[in-house]
Amino acid sequence: MAPRSRAMISRLPLDEQLAAFRAAVSRNDVLVEVMQRAAGLGLPGWYLTGGCLFQTVWNVVTGRSPDAGILDYDVFYFDDRDLSWEAEDEVIRAGREVFAGLEAHVEIRNEARVHLWYEEKFGVPCPPYTSSEAAIDNFVATTCCLGVRVEVGGGWRVYAPHGLSDVFDLVLRPNPVLAPREVYEAKAARWKGQWPELTVLDWPQRP
Repeated sequence: MAPRSRAMISRLPLDEQLAAFRAAVSRNDVLVEVMQRAAGLGLPGWYLTGGCLFQTVWNVVTGRSPDAGILDYDVFYFDDRDLSWEAEDEVIRAGREVFAGLEAHVEIRNEARVHLWYEEKFGVPCPPYTSSEAAIDNFVATTCCLGVRVEVGGGWRVYAPHGLSDVFDLVLRPNPVLAPREVYEAKAARWKGQWPELTVLDWPQRP
């Protein structure tokens, strides 16, 4: 996928964008292996999400190695039956065995528990999520709001509430619904350093 094709892809019908998205992320062998192994954990409402998805696309459309600059692979799931740390840690430890041997850092988190620690880490309260999709909806940039999982039968479920055009166009668009401005700007600066082709849109000013 040559860099000059980015604008063309972002203007395709959504079904063709989805096909291009799947083709791009499938070039990251580590990502595909993480997703296949994650499916075997049988976690409720799980998705592979976060930077590993949109950064793989950025790499592919700019001619880099598909896994360049990707720090980790995030697996979200949603289980509100037991909100204890012990229950989540049991899943995390099971994941360590499933992902053993991969040259990747895989982080597993129960999104039903995020409201218990979010304010201490980011300085703003987080209402309890109702699903993994709701958690993805609150990423700091709309460009980041992506989730993929393998369904029974091998098909892919792609959750992309803001579409895929910005991902292919390398546009980072803020999502001022939860995370504070400084989190967006810190991430944007780091990503711009790694992918200088990015267009970083400003955080909206309050009226």
